[in-house]
Amino acid sequence: MTIYDQISSNKRRTWFFLIGFIILIAVLGYVIGQALDYGYGPLFIAGVIAIFLSLGSYYYSDKMVLAVSGAKEIKFEDNKELYRTVENLCMGCGLPKPKIYIIDDDAPNAFATGRDPKHAVVAVTRGLLDKLEKAELEGVIAHELSHIQNYDIRLMTVVSVLVGTVLILSDLFLRWSFWGGGRSRSSGKGGQLQMVMFVLAIVLAILAPIFAQIIKMSISRKRELLADASAALITRYPEGLAKALEKISADPLPMEKASRATAHLYISSPKKVDKKKKRSSLAGLFDTHPPIEERVKALRAM
Repeated sequence: MTIYDQISSNKRRTWFFLIGFIILIAVLGYVIGQALDYGYGPLFIAGVIAIFLSLGSYYYSDKMVLAVSGAKEIKFEDNKELYRTVENLCMGCGLPKPKIYIIDDDAPNAFATGRDPKHAVVAVTRGLLDKLEKAELEGVIAHELSHIQNYDIRLMTVVSVLVGTVLILSDLFLRWSFWGGGRSRSSGKGGQLQMVMFVLAIVLAILAPIFAQIIKMSISRKRELLADASAALITRYPEGLAKALEKISADPLPMEKASRATAHLYISSPKKVDKKKKRSSLAGLFDTHPPIEERVKALRAM
């Protein structure tokens, strides 16, 4: 598979998951509306709340992530080599130079954030700068610039809105039904149908948030593979990123300031998993990143 095939495949799969998300919300909203005999009211309310909450995170999430990570902005004089690396790669892929931050952490890792290329940030740890060779560092920076170029932050914001809609819909319905809300269900065929829809809505309200999180993680994993392929296209040297991923994965140090809320942003999961431990087949559905072995294999096949 060529780099271009990999990029096209991952884009198609991302849209497939997004369409699945929208269908899930539509079905959930319809069933809940029918069960409560309120039409599309619950879906509209949940959508408005989810969008309102997500807009705040869209415009201010970069500042929050940088604050939580303890990242400090640098200028050219602070680290000339890193500054030139970012600048040269940006020139190569036609992006404006993002702000550059360094996280004082010995674990090698990096992330990009910001709502668009004009408001973007690339952050790397001190450990990444100390432990990677030049070609490996270029591969990592190219990967993060690919996230910016592919508007992954914007996409994940949209996905967060969709997840928020599902969670709010499910929570509102479960609370409403627990307190006996909804209009009275009449007898006869119409009442029986409404009762069936009510039971179906309860089942969906319980399962939909789980499916929503699985879809969200699937999209996140596909965007990582897409960024890997795009990075190889920028540097024309897939082996650099492949070696960097192996080093980052093999490093035993966990990220001190990474949290579950920011884990999906990093090039590799900051949570260190014991590879000797057996994991269930379902555990991988909630992973924010594809297995490093899979990513390295795809890069070396390009």
